[in-house]
Amino acid sequence: MVFLFFLLAAVVTVIAATKLSSYSDIISEKSSLGGMMVGTLLLAGATSLPEVTTSLTAVFLDNPDIAVGNVLGSNLFNILIIAVFDIFYRRKKLFNRVSPGHTYTAGLGAVLAFVTGAAFLLQLSWSIFGVGVDALILLVCYAVGIVWANRQNEGVIPDEEEQDVPKPDLSLRQAGTGFIIAALFTLAAGTVLTTTGDRIAVITGLGSSFIGSFLIAASTSLPEAVSVYVAMKLKNYNLALGSILGSNLFNLTLLALSDIFYRGEPIISAASRTNLVTSLGITLLAVIVFYAVLRGNKGRRPAFYLWPAITLVIVYFIASYLTFIGLGSEW
Repeated sequence: MVFLFFLLAAVVTVIAATKLSSYSDIISEKSSLGGMMVGTLLLAGATSLPEVTTSLTAVFLDNPDIAVGNVLGSNLFNILIIAVFDIFYRRKKLFNRVSPGHTYTAGLGAVLAFVTGAAFLLQLSWSIFGVGVDALILLVCYAVGIVWANRQNEGVIPDEEEQDVPKPDLSLRQAGTGFIIAALFTLAAGTVLTTTGDRIAVITGLGSSFIGSFLIAASTSLPEAVSVYVAMKLKNYNLALGSILGSNLFNLTLLALSDIFYRGEPIISAASRTNLVTSLGITLLAVIVFYAVLRGNKGRRPAFYLWPAITLVIVYFIASYLTFIGLGSEW
């Protein structure tokens, strides 16, 4: 029965995430935000709802490793998603078409991941009102960074190809209402995906293996994968990349949210130091994305263009393997 619930939740997630991207595309066209900021803020927050429920549930179960590992593992997988789509749709040259402003969010993601890694290394025990100083620093950096990035990217013009794609004739208000409804379905279905995926991993004997972890990561990241696919089909490349980079930024703020509800030492200090390797892997991936966006049209030749995406895939599997064998747990 658990397999049936998993499949049904997956179908609902795909449908809801498809609607999220479609409504986000309309909002980006009819509002002053644009595809990049809608993806970075609205779509990213909505597709990250499964991570919110997973981390908070882990906190209430007094399991900081799952709460923290869920966030960092999802961030790794999210970057893999954009790399795979870039390779699959290599003729579209995603990184050549997006706004240079994505360098701000990619750079912010690298900074936040580096700060997270430093927190694991330093193991700070200081807290303010029960919340770790390291988590508060992450939250402040996110807030300041996202506001600054938004100011730097005002007035981004949509891709000309995007303007030629037929779209539903909906008002901004109708798109906003549809977005909220789709987000609620994503939250419910994503929660079922996480719980049933965890149960399937235990039933099949994969609970403590790399494959079991991969199943959970893929489950919580399914909304991001569908959103990127739909955005690519709509030729809204800023929305596609913005949803992934924004989701990763939003996920890291969940460490602060989880710390608020966690009773005991700061949650980063309570989690395994193996997460240090994952944090450094996310930092490196963000730097590679930063370069891919920064180089722009210099990567026109297919062979040269694809090397960042291929490198992202390689780094993902290396970081995942090192995390799996527990590198860093004894540091």
